[in-house]
Amino acid sequence: MIKIKTERLIIYPASDDEMKNLISQQTIPELKAAYKEMLDGCLSNPQKRQWYAIWNMVLLNDSETVVGNLSFKGLEADGILEIGYGMNEAFEGQGYMTEAVRAVVSWAMKQDGVKSVEAETEESNIASKKVLEKSGFVFNGKFGSEGPRFVLKNL
Repeated sequence: MIKIKTERLIIYPASDDEMKNLISQQTIPELKAAYKEMLDGCLSNPQKRQWYAIWNMVLLNDSETVVGNLSFKGLEADGILEIGYGMNEAFEGQGYMTEAVRAVVSWAMKQDGVKSVEAETEESNIASKKVLEKSGFVFNGKFGSEGPRFVLKNL
């Protein structure tokens, strides 16, 4: 099992059961559908489940406390990997997401076939833009369905 440790976090792909539990607890229809799609990706691609799974972010000193989640949206044939993330409200503004994105993207860039990691964020989501910028992403001049598109290329 993949486990990435940072100064304050342990980040790992959730098991199928953990993902099913998250889906059953989700009240926002769009997120519920997205999580179901991620689980389906894991079940359809068990050898590459890390590119479809929801990644839990738990506190290093309290493995029961999930502070947020990250996910990739499948590794494309051209080597592009898209990342998405969300923070539990009680833990916002404490730098956890920047810490997690940096660590997970660093790990991803070392994996075979990954040429770049991309992300979209709503124009008004200043906190998300800051996470991307602090993690080395740059706006690529394009807009997707969720807003400006940011990219970090593998060197």
